[in-house]
Amino acid sequence: MTPRRDPRPDIGLRPDLKVVAEWVNPGARVLDVGCGEGALLAHLAATKAVDGRGIELSQEGVNACVSHGLAVIQGDADTDLGDYPDDAFDMVILSQTLQAIRDPRSALIEMLRIGRCAIVSFPNFGHWRARVELMLRGRVPAATVLGHAWYETPNIHPCTIRDFIALCRRLDIEILRAVALGEGGRASAIRGRGGLANLVGR
Repeated sequence: MTPRRDPRPDIGLRPDLKVVAEWVNPGARVLDVGCGEGALLAHLAATKAVDGRGIELSQEGVNACVSHGLAVIQGDADTDLGDYPDDAFDMVILSQTLQAIRDPRSALIEMLRIGRCAIVSFPNFGHWRARVELMLRGRVPAATVLGHAWYETPNIHPCTIRDFIALCRRLDIEILRAVALGEGGRASAIRGRGGLANLVGR
């Protein structure tokens, strides 16, 4: 069964997934960790003929992927990445999932063991709106960053762009390219330790 092709396959993709898709080479072997309902995998199959695989925690997400002909298994990023052999993929993708993993550091190490490179996207808790809401209201900025109230959020490790850069440096991970998404999904390059991107990037 092959993935259904949309004549405009990027319609409905989140802004970060559009950027991720641009960075994937045609025909690459790709693992999408926490792939949800498979929007990115379907897009990559339709536009770049990738050899795509996915791992997703929720049964609903797995069912949706399989119904669209995507090769996705149910699994946990915290425990199941160790089952893959070294260099099994050209690229491992973790989009908007890092903050929900129990051990982000180990997950990054495993991703770079099983893939030649990795692409990671996450909500930036250092965004200026989050800072203002916390400073003025004294409340966790659910709407601007986490997307859930603090007591029901799946996000257990919120971080900022500078946090992520610092972790990569501690793990001796080379960041080849980095962008921050601003209003309207506009991408701007991240330089050095994050700088202004840590304030305006979502």
